Amino acid sequence: MKENKVEVVAAVIVKDGSILATQRGYGEFKGKWEFPGGKVEKDEFQEDALIREIKEELHADINIIDYLTTVKHDYPGFKLVMHAYICNLKNNIEFVYHNKNELEHDNMIWLDKEDLDHLDWLEADVSIIKAYKKLRRIN
Repeated sequence: MKENKVEVVAAVIVKDGSILATQRGYGEFKGKWEFPGGKVEKDEFQEDALIREIKEELHADINIIDYLTTVKHDYPGFKLVMHAYICNLKNNIEFVYHNKNELEHDNMIWLDKEDLDHLDWLEADVSIIKAYKKLRRIN
């Protein structure tokens, strides 16, 4: 039996010391919080996938600042491999819901580093938070 492995990228978008969290708006994990991103297409570089996914999901352009970590997590039914990058927004745009149905998320919020643990994150995204805190030496 073939292993169902999903490779994705995630953006830890930082702005003025805050980090963007998005709330999943569909599927099995609806309502959980995550870092925005998505699947890496066949023969696509991770960085290119991340730029494309953020453009599609958030209608925003990002700069990739640095690689953060790769997380491997077993969810029921699939194995996730998620590559996370620290990013910022080009042109310092503000997000506006023009048509909520176009976006993949029910909600977005900017969080201070100290408030990251206050949301109900997807399990793999918790590992990204831990890596970010370790990098930034915060608890």
